[in-house]
Amino acid sequence: MRPPPTPRRPSSTGCSRTPDRNCSRRPGLARPERAPRRRPARAVSAGVVWIPALVALAVLVLPLVALVVRAPWGELGTVVAQASVVQALGLSLTTAAASTVISLLLGGPLALALGRTRSWPAVPRRLLRALVTVPLVLPPVVGGVALLLLLGRRGLIGSLLDAWFGITIPFTTAAVVIAQVFVSMPFLVLAVEGALGASDRRFEVAAATLGASRWTILRRVTLPLIWPGLSAGALLCFTRALGEFGATVTFAGSFPGITQTLPLATYLQLQTDPDAAIALALVLMAVSLVVLVSLRDRWIPGLAS
Repeated sequence: MRPPPTPRRPSSTGCSRTPDRNCSRRPGLARPERAPRRRPARAVSAGVVWIPALVALAVLVLPLVALVVRAPWGELGTVVAQASVVQALGLSLTTAAASTVISLLLGGPLALALGRTRSWPAVPRRLLRALVTVPLVLPPVVGGVALLLLLGRRGLIGSLLDAWFGITIPFTTAAVVIAQVFVSMPFLVLAVEGALGASDRRFEVAAATLGASRWTILRRVTLPLIWPGLSAGALLCFTRALGEFGATVTFAGSFPGITQTLPLATYLQLQTDPDAAIALALVLMAVSLVVLVSLRDRWIPGLAS
């Protein structure tokens, strides 16, 4: 008779000598099971990002495409050559340029003051910044009503101007400029303030240490540092003033040759001649694009690329 087979001793790893899938080669450890494959996170996140991005792009671009497609190209030259259109376009460019210059003269110092309030307490600093940004969130018509209550014949300041000097501001070309300054100056202020916040103040400190005056520091150091933000703010200010409608029609009215800018002329033509209104809207869009493209290399070098 054969002797009974000797039982196999377990190895030091805790597994039998026969190969087993659940047995690990390392002592005391079992081979982990493979986790199910998952889709790469990049593929999932790409779909989540691109779908809303394409919808947003369509919302921004499709209205302009519709304007270009529906434009009466055959009548465009005739509409643009009309005396009323040329007059409205000239008034729009003149008032927008004037409001931009005023915003630079007034909003630039305001932005410098806001940029130097870092040492102020948080409450007054935030309150001052909130007051500056109110016209951005305020409906333009409400801004026009506010200007009328301030500078009208019965306004807080307008009544004094009318009684003492006989000056009436509403429904004049000056009212158009004031309305444009009210709605467009915050763009300049915020752009310059952001440029000041991103600039390195060590250059100003070094210039002051070398004996430079405040005016010299402002002219030779600060302005070159914030020039991209200042130029971008001026460009935004000009384009916003060029397309201003609500505050202008409320505070200045729509009188041809006096207060009727191109947006107001477009709105009036829409009620009587839609094709002419589309042509005027196309002219206004073309002027805005020409201004942006012609000034981008000089004012905003980053857009050139």
